[in-house]
Amino acid sequence: MAATDGGARIRVVLADDEPMLRRGLKVLLESGGTIDVVAEAEDGRGLLSEVRAHRPQVALIDVQMPGTGGLAALQDLARLPEPPAAAMLTTFDLDDYVTEALRFGAQGFLLKDAEPEVLVRAVHDLAAGGAVLDPRITARLLPRLRTSSENAREQNLVNALSGRERQVLQLLADGRSNADIGSRLGLTEATVKSYVSTVLSKLGAQNRVQAALIAQRVSGVGGER
Repeated sequence: MAATDGGARIRVVLADDEPMLRRGLKVLLESGGTIDVVAEAEDGRGLLSEVRAHRPQVALIDVQMPGTGGLAALQDLARLPEPPAAAMLTTFDLDDYVTEALRFGAQGFLLKDAEPEVLVRAVHDLAAGGAVLDPRITARLLPRLRTSSENAREQNLVNALSGRERQVLQLLADGRSNADIGSRLGLTEATVKSYVSTVLSKLGAQNRVQAALIAQRVSGVGGER
């Protein structure tokens, strides 16, 4: 779901089984006056219900919750006609849940101890169609995903992109929204959306985060050709 226009606040649903953490995140996110936490849930089942009721733009989801956990909730959200942009919250920067969450379509992965401005910016980026991945997670995740054959395959896929497609991929990897990419490259948002779809298809990536990880693993991203 795209961000609302005209300066409207971004609607967020929080899912975490710790009430104090939810309360703290709510205060933090709403402090700038640009975000409304419209609902909270303590498990995945509650999250799905609140998302259906409130239709938020962004869902922040704890990975480990009792009952229906974060990964199961992520899969449930993906089946909705207009799912919110979903980012997973965790305290575990080495957690194997990262790769699973990305495979299930998460558009971001954030550590709970991230600086307040990082979390607020992440919500804005997600609402605008961007992808977010805590740099500490990226640094630990990339080496675990590397194999020489996969690297060679991904390098070939990136090399096959046009110069403009590589530029779009680089900006996508920087977490830029379609509108921001269009502004930087002098393209309409509709054209950028078409480029992003083409890039994801050519790379075999399910979402922007997977494409961003590929861009960070290989060389030669960016530049005209």
